[in-house]
Amino acid sequence: MNTELLAPKDLEKAAHFLRMGEIVAFPTETVYGLGARIFDPEAIQKIFSVKGRPSDNPLIAHISSLEQISMIAIELSEDFIRLAEVFFPGPLTIVCKRHPSVPDIATAGLDTLGVRMPNHPLARDLISLVGEPLVAPSANVSGRPSSTCFSHVLEDFEGKIAAVIEAEGCLCGIESTIVQLQGDRVVVLRPGAISAEQIEQVVKKPVETYTFSRESEKKVLCPGVKYRHYSPKGELQLFTSWDALLREAISFKNYKVMVVGPTEIKKEVDFTTFATLSRHSLYHTLRRCDSEGYEKILVYCSPEILQDLALMNRLSKAASL
Repeated sequence: MNTELLAPKDLEKAAHFLRMGEIVAFPTETVYGLGARIFDPEAIQKIFSVKGRPSDNPLIAHISSLEQISMIAIELSEDFIRLAEVFFPGPLTIVCKRHPSVPDIATAGLDTLGVRMPNHPLARDLISLVGEPLVAPSANVSGRPSSTCFSHVLEDFEGKIAAVIEAEGCLCGIESTIVQLQGDRVVVLRPGAISAEQIEQVVKKPVETYTFSRESEKKVLCPGVKYRHYSPKGELQLFTSWDALLREAISFKNYKVMVVGPTEIKKEVDFTTFATLSRHSLYHTLRRCDSEGYEKILVYCSPEILQDLALMNRLSKAASL
């Protein structure tokens, strides 16, 4: 298959590919997504196949307008409406009861579905042109770092998908916050750019944080909770002690080492390669480590980084076991 690189002006061609049952990668404000029509089970199966994604890992539906919610979700609660009014479009996914017309393959057989409206005009325009919501997991081989630019997508999927839209705008750099509404309970399933505190201000009630247990739970409630994610090829280690990291870095003299951390520590690691740690740069740095062959990636989790739940969530899942 020839993967076409499309400009933003070629959205109609991208929409045509999607209507024909093909996969198109497109940018959002979080990361690039692999898009397929939500009512096309065969196209959705292609996503699982090219990503190597486990079939029990549900997908997120992306909409271009609030009117599209009725196509894919039912029995919307007041909390859903409040959150959508404030955070749509934006990096928030709300898990709600799915419409019976949504195919099982999109939800891994669950009766719930994650819904979000991306805050990227190109993404919303594409969805509008197609005329129905798109499922769009992150555009990376399962388990590997997500894609924040079109070149990352081509690294993983050139020759495997119909097209990639070349555009800028993955400003967040990490995936959306996922929140589930369970009766009166509001539960953050995956941290992201929108914090639990911001959600609490809207729903006017305490927000819980979910922890997945492999021993007690067999079903995956949303993407990003069960499987190892975002991992580079090299060994990634996390440190809360700067002295411990330095000792480890010096001991790895026979390895190609990358140190990642806050900008202010750069001057202390002039003996090896350094990259600044941030939400926006995380996946770019991890993919750089892969392309340049770094064998050891040592990450300093400063007190400030430790307070960033979304960033720590991604680092913890990327770290070597």
